[in-house]
Amino acid sequence: MIEITIHVTAEEFAILEEAVFEIEDATRWNLFEDFESKGYRAQGIFESQAEANEAWEELSAISEVKAKPILRELKDSDWKDSYKEHFKPWSIGPIHWVPVWLKDEYTLPVGHEAVWLDPGMAFGTGNHETTRLCVERLIEARERLGSSAVSAATVVDAGCGSGILAISARKLGFASVTGFDNDPDAVRIAIENGELNETPEIPFTVDDLESGFPQQPYGVVIANILAVVLIEFRERIAPTVAEGGTLILSGILGKEAESVKNAFAPLRDWKSIELHELGEWTSVTLQA
Repeated sequence: MIEITIHVTAEEFAILEEAVFEIEDATRWNLFEDFESKGYRAQGIFESQAEANEAWEELSAISEVKAKPILRELKDSDWKDSYKEHFKPWSIGPIHWVPVWLKDEYTLPVGHEAVWLDPGMAFGTGNHETTRLCVERLIEARERLGSSAVSAATVVDAGCGSGILAISARKLGFASVTGFDNDPDAVRIAIENGELNETPEIPFTVDDLESGFPQQPYGVVIANILAVVLIEFRERIAPTVAEGGTLILSGILGKEAESVKNAFAPLRDWKSIELHELGEWTSVTLQA
């Protein structure tokens, strides 16, 4: 078995997050953020060096990322544990993201919930800064609404990818959660992750930003998408938030945050607009 690793910039990482869903066998790839080294990388495991190189050629052609790959041979006894070396549990407040192989031994504090993840199936570990920013805002929305209102609030994860944010919302107590993505493979993985987490009631559908909001308005709208896409579809996204609701925009590099804020600000009489930074990334949160 051959492990291939490509170290990339934050901007290249964001592009790869979108591009990975366009290739034929996306489940071969995982995207990691190294919090200690402040770095980003794409990683995959393949049967041979030729297969690894061919897979990177396909992904890099779609993403136009031209970083140099690093290959190493894995012994039969090592390759199954390759992901485990890089994927450790992490948490924010009452919610924990835990690799599924620790399910029988991971101890949750009383009142906390776990999102179980299999990196070999989900393209990533969920610990990317854009995901963390969204979850922090979800927790704030839950606290602002209160337990009784949370159970009635509707949440939609626009561009759901592997479904991590929608599943996290459900674990946080939001009873009515939906998610959509324009890539069928992403939706398939999201459905599998829902089953893994015993949240099969979350409907994940193949839709885009034009067709994916059938039950609007929503109490919480999450859009963890590239900034250029958020700006392009701003007039479609902004009206989907209910009065008193929350719009969480992420996937935004720090240098792009003001542009996203300025694009959405004139569209409604927002009660507040807040920017939150984490590393090189920023979220924009608007209260309707």
